[in-house]
Amino acid sequence: MLFPRAVLPSLLHLTPKWLEERGLKGVILDLDNTLLPYGEEEPLPEHRAWLEALKAEVPVYLLSNALPDRFARIQERLGLPGHAPALKPWLGFQRALKVLGLPPKEVAVVGDQIFTDVLGGNLVGAYTVLVPPLREREFFYTRFIRMLETPFRRPRGGLG
Repeated sequence: MLFPRAVLPSLLHLTPKWLEERGLKGVILDLDNTLLPYGEEEPLPEHRAWLEALKAEVPVYLLSNALPDRFARIQERLGLPGHAPALKPWLGFQRALKVLGLPPKEVAVVGDQIFTDVLGGNLVGAYTVLVPPLREREFFYTRFIRMLETPFRRPRGGLG
């Protein structure tokens, strides 16, 4: 349950072609340190361009444990469906799947954390994709959790 199906060197490697090759038709996307640096409200220019290209091809749903006011500002700017706080890994994924209207096996859950994004995605049967965090700066609790995640930061069944 803790190993991702895929580990990518960057979020930018997740392309519509990559998704199509795996039979994936939608994306549930984490926010902080996946799409944008922790604590910021605007994606890096290359991530913004990536997102615009991706959402032109497949539906994307933002799922975050961020505070609701901050999330709402970001969500409105990005023009994506989503919700926060999602209470990942236990909650939020079913709601996202319902909005996407896709079965879990056709959805990539993309994030930078094992114990929230990967675990939650695996619990619902989605295709989990781990990407490295954008920045080292993050919530103090997350820094501790990253140490515990180390053995799981490779694809399921492989050395990746």
